[in-house]
Amino acid sequence: MITQSLTLAFLLGDMTPMELFKHGGPIMWPILLVSFMGITVIVERMLFIIRENGRREPEVVEKMLECVEKGDIGAAVALGKKSTDSVARILVYTLNNKEYSLSNAFIRASSQELSRYSQGMATLDTVITSAPLLGLLGTVTGMMKTFGSMQGDIGAAAGQITGGVAEALIATAGGLFIAILGLLPFNYINARIEQAKLEISDASHALEIYLKKSESVSGR
Repeated sequence: MITQSLTLAFLLGDMTPMELFKHGGPIMWPILLVSFMGITVIVERMLFIIRENGRREPEVVEKMLECVEKGDIGAAVALGKKSTDSVARILVYTLNNKEYSLSNAFIRASSQELSRYSQGMATLDTVITSAPLLGLLGTVTGMMKTFGSMQGDIGAAAGQITGGVAEALIATAGGLFIAILGLLPFNYINARIEQAKLEISDASHALEIYLKKSESVSGR
């Protein structure tokens, strides 16, 4: 009777989160674990993006490129060293090593900066992928419990049968809920990474153009 009443409460939406977790079965523990992992990565990445957005100084990057166009590499490097902008740091490293290999210096510096944006994304991707699979596993175990109860007097085992169905539904809903909540920030963070790549790529092209201009002017 208790199980039946709890199942009815679940169907009516009256169960507390703790009751849902308890009646979701053992699979709710790994679902809870991956949810904590996902929340941790999402919070850390969002704080990182907010911090990086606050450090952006596109006007400094433009001034650095203007100095490069004028052939004043020293002034460009001096401006970049004072900046917290990630693109400015890339340009500083590139200009300091341009005599050895301009492209390799830029690639190395940009890779180091972009790796900071990608930290934790593999973990978040794993959470989004594994959460619904864990929910599906909970569905299977719940239905196994249900069919295992269908022996002898069905009426007497009704509580166990409905409890198994509730376990399957709760586990499935929990896994899908975690995956859906994780997917939204995952796509946003990926979009921010792509934006950073475009900004760095644009700075690379501009630097190459302005260096060529500077060399052509000085060679006249």
